[in-house]
Amino acid sequence: MLRRGLQKICSLRGASHVTGGVAELGGVCEQRCFSTSRPHATTVLCVRKNDQVVMVADGQVTLGSRIEKPNVRKVRRLGDNIIGGFAGSTADAFTLFERLETKLEENQGQLARAAVELAKNWRNDKYLRRLEATMIVADKDISLTITGNGDVIEPHDGVLSIGSGGGYALAAARALVDIEGMSAVQIAKKSMTIAADTDIYSNHNFIVETLPKELSSEFVVEPPPVTK
Repeated sequence: MLRRGLQKICSLRGASHVTGGVAELGGVCEQRCFSTSRPHATTVLCVRKNDQVVMVADGQVTLGSRIEKPNVRKVRRLGDNIIGGFAGSTADAFTLFERLETKLEENQGQLARAAVELAKNWRNDKYLRRLEATMIVADKDISLTITGNGDVIEPHDGVLSIGSGGGYALAAARALVDIEGMSAVQIAKKSMTIAADTDIYSNHNFIVETLPKELSSEFVVEPPPVTK
């Protein structure tokens, strides 16, 4: 009865058929969800506290049920004063980073304005809209998440994350960020360890970038104990 009702509704709207809760309207697939972006198999976390900014990602690449590589770099520096991380296709992410660098040059290094311009192009350009990645970027003043849906999001508490393990890392970091005496480096280290312990698509091979750059020397993670 439910399926027959859905087919009748779709026929009234010009849909060809219904499959698995997805109506194909004139050949265009319309998903029944409100998610702004699909979570990718990784964890990237950015923590801002006091004058410290720490961005860290795991190094695991997963293809299906197989770990393909354990030490991929998913965070990078864009010049001396901006750091970025990505979740999703590596080739797509590097294409987007190149576009962001171009926008930064056009906007005199203003990250917020460059991010908005990139998001507009990403959403509207026929080529860019096919790219599957989500980005986090930060400078000394602002941290932003950029998606292909045109979203440019600044967190209210200086903490943001992306990827399949991002929810675990985000919850842990928000629980720790108000604790006096904990630095951004310590918060990021603990939160990423929790995420890597929980998310099967993330490992403990963390790659970190910081502002100022010298903070990266403080981010040392002990390998998890081997159980016998």
